[in-house]
Amino acid sequence: MGELRSYAATLTEVSRRFAAWLGVHHTDGAALLEIVEAEEHGAPLSPTRLGERVSLTSGATTALINRLERARHVVRTRDDADRRAVTLHTTAEVAELADEYFGALSGRLDELMRRYSPAQLRQFEAFLVEVRSTLEQHLDEQPKAHHTDR
Repeated sequence: MGELRSYAATLTEVSRRFAAWLGVHHTDGAALLEIVEAEEHGAPLSPTRLGERVSLTSGATTALINRLERARHVVRTRDDADRRAVTLHTTAEVAELADEYFGALSGRLDELMRRYSPAQLRQFEAFLVEVRSTLEQHLDEQPKAHHTDR
């Protein structure tokens, strides 16, 4: 568990440095990475889901998205079938910047992963999915407000 905590802390630092490199607040950088990840998996985020992923209120999420739009990092897209449904997408400009920033890291991670068999990688992935699921279950069971009676 210590290594998983260290990994999470290091990943957070990578996200913070990416945001600093872009010249945006670290929350905006984390949001961009969430949007990119969702797009890569073919499931673009709605503003509501983004707010959940970065732990912001709806008002704070709207302000964040407005900042990212003004910086030309994201665009809001309406669904053709349901014009009320909005999803978030990165722009070509920010995709190029992300490729520039993460290119070397992606190469290193690809090299690392080639050292493991596909079966081992599936096991690692299954383990991480179970860890994440366990953590999410714990979060779902916890009150969202701070406990003040101590």
